[in-house]
Amino acid sequence: MTISVGDKLPDVTFKTMTADGAKSITGAEIFSGKKVVLFGVPGAFTPTCSNNHLPGYLENHDAILVRGVDTIAVVSVNDVHVMGAWAHFTGGEGKILFLADGSGDFAKATGLDYISNDMGLRSRRFSMIVDDGKVTALNVETKPGVDESGAAHILGQL
Repeated sequence: MTISVGDKLPDVTFKTMTADGAKSITGAEIFSGKKVVLFGVPGAFTPTCSNNHLPGYLENHDAILVRGVDTIAVVSVNDVHVMGAWAHFTGGEGKILFLADGSGDFAKATGLDYISNDMGLRSRRFSMIVDDGKVTALNVETKPGVDESGAAHILGQL
């Protein structure tokens, strides 16, 4: 069953890359007492994710934060090293929190997982607004591309 507006996010543990190396970070650490824009992508370095989805959030970073958002985060079913390299490659370090959901625990717990014929377990493309751990807006793409889950749509919801 897919997570819905009004639901609390599951408290799973992610990995993120820091200057000191890979670090575990819990959902509670990310979301408790904060307003977070979280978007999910099927894979780091994939064409739509790298050329369309992530750039919109980088370009609108300041506009999103000025609307009372504490953190912008991206999650993918990739390992922490891939997510760290993607953050570095895209210039997203320090602007967006890159979360590795290597085993797909978050994707599965929220019902946003699927099996790709080419890449195995993946996350659906989505965006959400999370206020103190509770989903207040949820946008899940139903077709290829970035429409409902893009930064422009989130800006309209904030």
